[in-house]
Amino acid sequence: MPKEQGQGFGFGLGKMKELAAAIQKAQQVQEGAKQLQEDLEQMEIEGQAGGGLVKVVMSGNQEPIRAEITQEAVDKGLDALSELVAEAMKDAYHKSTDMMRERMEDLTGDLNLPGLGG
Repeated sequence: MPKEQGQGFGFGLGKMKELAAAIQKAQQVQEGAKQLQEDLEQMEIEGQAGGGLVKVVMSGNQEPIRAEITQEAVDKGLDALSELVAEAMKDAYHKSTDMMRERMEDLTGDLNLPGLGG
């Protein structure tokens, strides 16, 4: 009984090329992710509250860098100042999260692995 040719693991030559291309793309994504991590560390993202009465600056990795508080914010009292600082921190956090998400989508957007998903 003759063996059937080309059965292997069910991967034809075309699928192997797709898989090789996907692996290459995954490696590019990994390299891009390393660069993105370095870029995020250098970024400064500003959040603010009260129309600029309080500003908070954090890195793209969401590490606090500095806070700027105006005298007008201080004059509003401790409770109001506390709220303004919290709002500015949340603003910076949301901006950094959105920016990080966009950069990751740009990095991985065209990564399609054959046989996975859809």
